[in-house]
Amino acid sequence: MATKEEIIAKAKAAILDFDEDAAEAVAQESLDAGVSPAELIQDGFTAAMTEIGDQFEAGTLFLPHVIAASEAMSAGVAILTPELEKLGSESENKGTIVIGTIEGDIHSIGKDIVATMLKIAGFKVVDLGRDVAIKAYVDKAKETNADVVASSALMTTTMVSQIQIEEQLKEAGIRDSLKTMVGGAPVTQDWATKIGADLYGENATDAVTKLKAMF
Repeated sequence: MATKEEIIAKAKAAILDFDEDAAEAVAQESLDAGVSPAELIQDGFTAAMTEIGDQFEAGTLFLPHVIAASEAMSAGVAILTPELEKLGSESENKGTIVIGTIEGDIHSIGKDIVATMLKIAGFKVVDLGRDVAIKAYVDKAKETNADVVASSALMTTTMVSQIQIEEQLKEAGIRDSLKTMVGGAPVTQDWATKIGADLYGENATDAVTKLKAMF
């Protein structure tokens, strides 16, 4: 039987190799070995995604690599999700969060990591995916009676659409009944303050910490 450290190392390698099958296999292996899904995601998959992100920033990897790595992580997380949901349901439900990457933006790594970590923390997460129309955030927030609407933007050109979320939530008459959170590489606390968002998540850990503090 492989040790926990070996399994986590395999999880990292699966993502760095863009290998969906390997990610699924190691996720299953970790469940069989009794490794905490949260630990595997954080120290294995997420750690690898952070490396991929750094290489993308440095220009040594390109968008297709990032998407392939993200898809490998999603495949692994899908295997772990039933177990995560079981763990999540054992802790009290902290609230419902609608999350997505903003329209025109197909980057989803950061958002995927935040969504996964929020599930582990006991939130009910409604993940709209990437390239999400503003109206979809508003409709889904209404439908699920969401406590938080969180949007991620990875480009300055899509970041401006985060203003539209604030405006359309107001128009729909539900802005006062929920909190909004923004994040993504070009997004700052100043930007969040300027557009009237309640919270700014600098990274996945920061986002989860701030949301936990609210509930």
